[in-house]
Amino acid sequence: MSLAIKAQAPVYGGYVIARDNGIIFIRGAIPDEIVDVAISEKKRDYSIGVVTNIIEPSPYRIFPPCPVFGICGGCHLQFISYEKQILMKEDILLDSLRRIGGIETSLSPALTGNDYHYRHRAQFKVSPQGKVGFYKEGTREVVAIEKCPLMTTEINLLLDRLSAPVGMLRGIKEIHVSYGDTSVALIKTRTFTEDMENMLIGIFSGIAFENGESIGKDYIKLDLNGLQYTITAWSFFQSNWNLNRKIVELLISELQPLEGMRILDLYAGAGNFSLPIAVHASHVVAVEENLHAIEDGQRNAGLNNIKNCKFIKSSAEKYKTGDKFDTLILDPPRSGLSNEVMRKVIDLSPERICYISCNPATLARDIKKLKEKYDINSIRMVDFFPNTYHVEAVAFLSLR
Repeated sequence: MSLAIKAQAPVYGGYVIARDNGIIFIRGAIPDEIVDVAISEKKRDYSIGVVTNIIEPSPYRIFPPCPVFGICGGCHLQFISYEKQILMKEDILLDSLRRIGGIETSLSPALTGNDYHYRHRAQFKVSPQGKVGFYKEGTREVVAIEKCPLMTTEINLLLDRLSAPVGMLRGIKEIHVSYGDTSVALIKTRTFTEDMENMLIGIFSGIAFENGESIGKDYIKLDLNGLQYTITAWSFFQSNWNLNRKIVELLISELQPLEGMRILDLYAGAGNFSLPIAVHASHVVAVEENLHAIEDGQRNAGLNNIKNCKFIKSSAEKYKTGDKFDTLILDPPRSGLSNEVMRKVIDLSPERICYISCNPATLARDIKKLKEKYDINSIRMVDFFPNTYHVEAVAFLSLR
């Protein structure tokens, strides 16, 4: 059964909300469109529906360029013009801040970049038959792809070479590709043959495995606003590298003056924020629990002759904060700050906090707690993942 309904406000997860004898979360609609919706799932308090026909289309509706859009589970918003995607994500961020955090605020201008060909990192899945692609929405079925419009041209060329020897990759589960000055791949497999090795080392500069072993060069190099930044296949780095460089620039600008300041960077990774800030600050402590990222960060400090950035292997929860810091940088996972880390932040009470978020709900929850002692200087949406439903943000706070 289909319902003709008017789509209303965007919500996190790639849905637009509507009301018709209850709340309906619609996939495939744009706010203010009138669409036919088929209900795919009924819950106690809401329903989930899928657009089956567009009755009155939005002027922002466009034709998605990817031939497997709607089948592959990677993208959700390719049918919406990029300018509208930005506005929708800002609405979602504002709604989360208002509804969860009780925060009424305006946003600073969004930080954006290219809407396609921005990803320097890909997590390709491999089917039992050896075909390379991504999972179909909500399943473990691999949708084979020839190229992905979100990836850099170089990664798509690597994908083409991976896909050529049909069946050669049978037995491999995933191939995580990272591209900078060269390319490395993290291979997830239980079986690895000499033929696989010969093929892959002919495509990539290095290949790495989950057990920490590698063949060839196991890291890539990227330019981080004039610094040399290396990263191995085992470490996380921001795949939208051009936008990452913009946010690093923003942090350094917003956190001025940095001269003479002591900075604590929790969830520091390989020093993406720590190292550029250390160039301007007195002392930086970078806390990270991933050993590979610590090793990458120490290598990066050495490559750039940065001696005032100390890397400490620890989780944010277990890190013992004995020193006083002027500024705190937080870049937590989607779950946001644990209660233990939040207590640590409140006890530290640095003059300034920069919070980089990948989940508007946990950002709103955490800022609600912090605003008892802190004023919000600015919040803005950062569109690290165009054409997907992900909403990132950066907030700057100062001690009241």
